[in-house]
Amino acid sequence: MSDHRLASVDLDEATLPSATAEIDHERRVAIFDLIEKNVFRPDGAEAGPYGLKLSLQDNRLVFDITAVEFSRTYALSLTPLKSVLKDYLMICDSYYEALRGSSASQIEAVDMGRRGLHNEGAELLKARLDGKVEIDHETARRLFTLVCALYRRG
Repeated sequence: MSDHRLASVDLDEATLPSATAEIDHERRVAIFDLIEKNVFRPDGAEAGPYGLKLSLQDNRLVFDITAVEFSRTYALSLTPLKSVLKDYLMICDSYYEALRGSSASQIEAVDMGRRGLHNEGAELLKARLDGKVEIDHETARRLFTLVCALYRRG
């Protein structure tokens, strides 16, 4: 029986920027949630589960995927993702700021925008992986969170 799912996810420490406690917590939760439930089927792989190491190298998002009898590396240009990454990270900063003293309606408005951009980024990532790795929407959302963790500056 095949098991097309991620069993482990690592972020390359060498390319991972330092993080606040909030961001570090978000990373850990995204990894935990991703491992708990995901759909991850690399093209050409007969069976998992898989290990994934994400890194940034030369303005590329690198997916190193391994399994018992499978190993593949995909390097995707960050250029198509940059606009949504920048917008998403900017609205995340606004969201964290709003949590510190805005009204409930202001927080909700910022959060709606944040979720919309998160979904947009997840769909774009899913499209970029099309033909390489099959993932579902929730897996794409969690992976996008981790891509943001790698992309975030400081």
